[in-house]
Amino acid sequence: MSKTMQPTTALQRLKLFFTFFDSRFEDLKSSNWRSTVYRDFSAGLIVALTAIPMAMGFAMAMGLRPEQGIIAGALACIVGRTFGGSKYQVYGPTAAFIPVIAALISKYGEQNGGTAAEAHGFLVLVSIIAGVILMILGVAGLGRYAKLVPNSIVVGFTVGIAIAIALTNVEDILGIESFSDTLGQDENIKGGLVHNIQAAFGNLSKINEWSILIGLGTFFITRRLLKISIFIPAPLIAIATATAATAFLLPGKGIILIRDIYGSIPNNFFMFTGPSMPTFTMSVLIDIIYFVSAIVFVSGVESLLCSSMADRLANNNRTPFNPDKEFWGQGLVQIITPLVNGFPCTGALARTATSIKAGAMTPLAGYFKGGLKLLMAYNIAPYLELVPMACIGGILLWVASNMIKRKEIREVVDTGKFEMTMLIYTAIMVPVTDFLTGVLSALIIYFVAKKIISLTKRRKRPTKSEAHSEKVTEAVEEEEEITA
Repeated sequence: MSKTMQPTTALQRLKLFFTFFDSRFEDLKSSNWRSTVYRDFSAGLIVALTAIPMAMGFAMAMGLRPEQGIIAGALACIVGRTFGGSKYQVYGPTAAFIPVIAALISKYGEQNGGTAAEAHGFLVLVSIIAGVILMILGVAGLGRYAKLVPNSIVVGFTVGIAIAIALTNVEDILGIESFSDTLGQDENIKGGLVHNIQAAFGNLSKINEWSILIGLGTFFITRRLLKISIFIPAPLIAIATATAATAFLLPGKGIILIRDIYGSIPNNFFMFTGPSMPTFTMSVLIDIIYFVSAIVFVSGVESLLCSSMADRLANNNRTPFNPDKEFWGQGLVQIITPLVNGFPCTGALARTATSIKAGAMTPLAGYFKGGLKLLMAYNIAPYLELVPMACIGGILLWVASNMIKRKEIREVVDTGKFEMTMLIYTAIMVPVTDFLTGVLSALIIYFVAKKIISLTKRRKRPTKSEAHSEKVTEAVEEEEEITA
């Protein structure tokens, strides 16, 4: 559907949502299908190689198991590319969801007397509710309103998440993950931001210098290789190098491996995990509202930002992304993916950019990425448990550093002191309080302040009668001067 023929009614939108082979495939023609499929396959392969270690890292940072990141990333991409509104967007686990999901898993999991299955079941429940809301928003044609979130708050939110990720993974890089007993709970369960910082400072005497070397080495190898070329699967190469060094050069040095925390990594990825509900209380109801709102917000804003960025990066001058269909696709991602042992996912900025630069032209690239990721992970699953936890910390440190972009911050600075103040406020509040409190308080302050500024300017502006009186007075004064 062209830019000038956007659906205007709910029925038209539904019809478009269930049109699977739509204008997103407009670049796939009978005259070029071989070259297009090859380009999409190449892009899917490169992104799949990059995405495996990142997906594992995101899952573990959320308090989930590594294989859950693999299945979530693969399935989300297939569902999103089938029902979403962008030609180029790559779906998968993202950093923005880490504080949201980690908070839920921590509160309802083993750290607070529950079980991992119960915590994940509750996550499935809130994710399904969020998915239904997103689908309703898409049918109602409200996707465009996600663009109203101010850029200063979006950038501040991104910086805040980056800070939270970097600080949360201090334990992994320092090599003290297995000594995290600050809260007196199971030593093999990851904590949140405050817990991990407390654990790090409380166990400084147990720091493993070799883990620091492995973690920072993974970070710098990834960073350096990607500066050479985005076609290099840098995270996978960095982790393979560090894992080999740990196994052959540093055995017995006390470096903590994934298997020490999570046991073996199974390759039976597809497993139905239904929703579950804790004993109903007012506190649980408040948590449902909180986590549903957080998933809807992250899904809506990040997916539309990613889709918009993808169109610009690909120089897409034909059919642009459809925000309403994107909401519909995001809703189905949040419903289907958690039910198969996954968790909420959304558009991934870095992986989308990599896919476009690698030559992706149609949604086929997403299908290739999902399928190839599962195929490779299935065959290397026995080796993934040998990866040092410090490697995962190094990868997430690279993700955090990559999220803070000087150009975006400079653009906010150029818009004025008020916008810059909102960026700083959001960047501080997100890691210090929690995701939703930081963002919602920033939005309230922003729009209230903007309204006050607007009213102040309006009051200072002279009315028509006042302006007319001023002109009359000036004319009289000029006439008197001439007469004099």
